[in-house]
Amino acid sequence: MILTAKAIAAAISRGDIVIDPFDPGRISPNAYDWRLGDHIRVCDTDLDAAVSTPFTELRIPSEGMVLLPGKLYLGVTHERTSSERYAQMINGDHTIGALGIWVHVSAPLGHVGHAIRWTLEIRVARPVRVYPYMTFGKIIFLTTFGSTASYQRMGSKYMRTGGIDISRLYEELM
Repeated sequence: MILTAKAIAAAISRGDIVIDPFDPGRISPNAYDWRLGDHIRVCDTDLDAAVSTPFTELRIPSEGMVLLPGKLYLGVTHERTSSERYAQMINGDHTIGALGIWVHVSAPLGHVGHAIRWTLEIRVARPVRVYPYMTFGKIIFLTTFGSTASYQRMGSKYMRTGGIDISRLYEELM
């Protein structure tokens, strides 16, 4: 089940959900409105799952950055979220989708114990200017059934969550 605004606020006050930085005005009826961070990685070359992907990391200036079709962008959430009690699910929202921005289409699930600034897969249909710290989507919190295991105790593969992560599938293919 999805937590409501009151349940999210209560879980935050108990410490069951951590959002840093936290703004109570960003809690919506069933979610928290997260923001785009101030860095983005850009890839405009062909991709190969067996090779580490080359990216250029850029700071998004206060006047914004125009994203272009045909390129892969990896962004990061401004907020770091974590919970040892609830699973999390992140998505873009209608305001971003209406601009032709697809964000975080794959891997939207943050397992119990996930403690990260989320890496965002971003594609655009048309050139569009984005700004650091703009609202970019929603995160929901989900109750779980059955026994849980913290994501933070699942090994080094899952601990690379400090910033913008690239695909590491090539490590498995080697």
